[in-house]
Amino acid sequence: MFKGVMPMQKIMIVEDDEVISSILKQHLNKWNYDVYVVENFENIVEDFIQQQPMLVLLDISLPFYNGYHWCQEIRKISEVPVIFISSMNENMNIVMAMNMGADDFISKPFDLNVVTAKIQALLRRTYSFNKQSQLLTYKDLILNLLDATIMYQDIVVDLTKNELKILQLLFEKAETFVSREDMMMELWQTEQFVDDNTLSVNVNRLRKKLDVFPITSLIQTKKGIGYKLYYEKAL
Repeated sequence: MFKGVMPMQKIMIVEDDEVISSILKQHLNKWNYDVYVVENFENIVEDFIQQQPMLVLLDISLPFYNGYHWCQEIRKISEVPVIFISSMNENMNIVMAMNMGADDFISKPFDLNVVTAKIQALLRRTYSFNKQSQLLTYKDLILNLLDATIMYQDIVVDLTKNELKILQLLFEKAETFVSREDMMMELWQTEQFVDDNTLSVNVNRLRKKLDVFPITSLIQTKKGIGYKLYYEKAL
């Protein structure tokens, strides 16, 4: 049975001060957020890809590479909201954070209520959809824009923001090829400064996620043309 309940929203905390990360985790858990705290700071993008959070809280001063570096790396593959939390709150650092792709900046020491309010506002702006058209269908598949899921029979798969945008575009133009250029514009609002391989990475990751459905080749590729939905039940 289809359940239109909003899944628990996952927040990823990238903070090397264990006291601060613990305080944030406990507080956000009380607000019913699913919180993942990074422990290995050598490859934060690896954790990001595996966890697929809906929002990232990111410190500037970190072991190995700083938060600016990781924000840039995240932006290469995702438009997920990023909030910097740092004591390095001079204007130049705030400007630098925004130029690297951050959505907001919170200065330490911070008020937990302010952190919560900013997170709620950013999630609401980022993941809000028109409720009147929250369901898109193609054959026996149901794409729920409100809770970012796709369902086939009794199987429900959670989607990231980019995955949802890709499928929304394909559902809206079902059985018609969507060009890579149009898809990149939809995901990143620009054809510039985006590595063409980034789209392939997003689509391939989505394909693997949809392998749980007994459907073969749901997303079909035609070289030089683009992508389209293609429905064929697996034997």
